[in-house]
Amino acid sequence: MSQTAIFWPMLAHVLLVYIVYLVVARRRYFAVKSGEAKVGQYKVRATEPASCVTVANNLINQFELPVLFHVLCLALFVTNGVNYLTLALAWIFILSRYVHAWVHLSSNNLRHRSRVFFFGAAVLLLAWALFALHLAGVG
Repeated sequence: MSQTAIFWPMLAHVLLVYIVYLVVARRRYFAVKSGEAKVGQYKVRATEPASCVTVANNLINQFELPVLFHVLCLALFVTNGVNYLTLALAWIFILSRYVHAWVHLSSNNLRHRSRVFFFGAAVLLLAWALFALHLAGVG
């Protein structure tokens, strides 16, 4: 298996981050255009319209748990630990990030969002456990 395959899920996450940046920019633009907000409100997030804060919060989410994902991918690559299972887990984690973002930016249903988040976190934890086994020479 090509070790560089692990970079594709990483690139998919980068794409997601840029999509969320576009959504926040669009929502902020239309909030100002509609009169819901003034440009000066964006100096302090607390004064942003709720529709914009939700997207900004999702953007912050993309730099929390996913940081552990990116570190893991780089560690797998460096130690020649990429295999079909770790690659599948990486893609499942990224899929969970897309679903989490979609729920967060649409209905923002906390129950659904939490379930997707914890599913992704569990998948990532399993991938880290496999990495530890790889380092120990067990897997």
